[in-house]
Amino acid sequence: MSRITLQNIRKSYDRGPTVLHGVSMDIAPGEFIVIVGPSGCGKSTLLRLIAGLETCREGDIILGGKRSNDIAPQDRDIAMIFQNYALYPHMTVRENIAFGLELRGMPKRERNARAEEVARTLQLEPYLDRKPAALSGGQRQRVAMGRAIARETSTFLMDEPLSNLDNALRVVMRREIKELHKTLKATIIYVTHDQTEALSLADRIAVMKDGHLQQFDTPEAIYDRPANRFVASFIGAPEMNFLEAAELKSAGVPSDLTIGLRSDALTLVGAKPAGTALPASVTLSEMTGSDVVLHCETPAGRVTLTAHRSALPADLDDCWIACDMKAAHFFDSKTGARREFAVQEG
Repeated sequence: MSRITLQNIRKSYDRGPTVLHGVSMDIAPGEFIVIVGPSGCGKSTLLRLIAGLETCREGDIILGGKRSNDIAPQDRDIAMIFQNYALYPHMTVRENIAFGLELRGMPKRERNARAEEVARTLQLEPYLDRKPAALSGGQRQRVAMGRAIARETSTFLMDEPLSNLDNALRVVMRREIKELHKTLKATIIYVTHDQTEALSLADRIAVMKDGHLQQFDTPEAIYDRPANRFVASFIGAPEMNFLEAAELKSAGVPSDLTIGLRSDALTLVGAKPAGTALPASVTLSEMTGSDVVLHCETPAGRVTLTAHRSALPADLDDCWIACDMKAAHFFDSKTGARREFAVQEG
């Protein structure tokens, strides 16, 4: 395993707009890094730069202590897993897994033995003689992973590998990828637009927006201490509620701050509580099982929160939202940057 360092990476295409703006990251050997952000933020481009499939305009890509900007993709100790699987339809699972080893000149007996070993790890042994058309989406994804694992590389790059799967299968594959990381102890850099995947998989998350790295930290730090309003809104479901300080006068917050309140900092009650609260009426509810997501109209605008079905007030047209201001986040209303502020309620 080797350390991956990105130093001030900038990228643009054919004199067009800049796609990446000075991105820097230091990735330790064996880390599971998730790069997350909306479409067009530059996350896949960054992955392709690390793989050597693209060249950067400025900056250095350092792999294992060696500047690697000009090293060909096949000469980097890296395997890449794509969204579309890229399996050969005329080959069996065994042949697909072993194909990269065949290109490297490994004898047939050795590469088949390696393919079978990888298949055991990924629970693909029963399917070794099947072709991709006879496999489910999850099985095809595991074959694509197996082909990368067979190379015995130290670094895996995964570009939205689960986006073609249904929700139930995504949950299963997330668990399998997490377990695989523990088994291989390899470095994984994983790109997704799904914040749930980011939170559940990563040792550290890199949040991107418009080619800029917004925050690079642990899932806990990004959820609990988002660097700015964008990170706060992108990470977490339901999305964080944002209210201007003037809309919550009782909180005693300076007017140049925007208040961020996650769903778990809000409680729907039937009567006006002590402390900071908003009168509300529920306009829409979405059952998720034992809990329900509630969309409420308040004098401060629409507020979304989650409540247990058994704890709902009797009258949802005339209720209150109690705000736990000790759990609030504060952002500069002009710049969106995080600001520290201690609320003194009462």
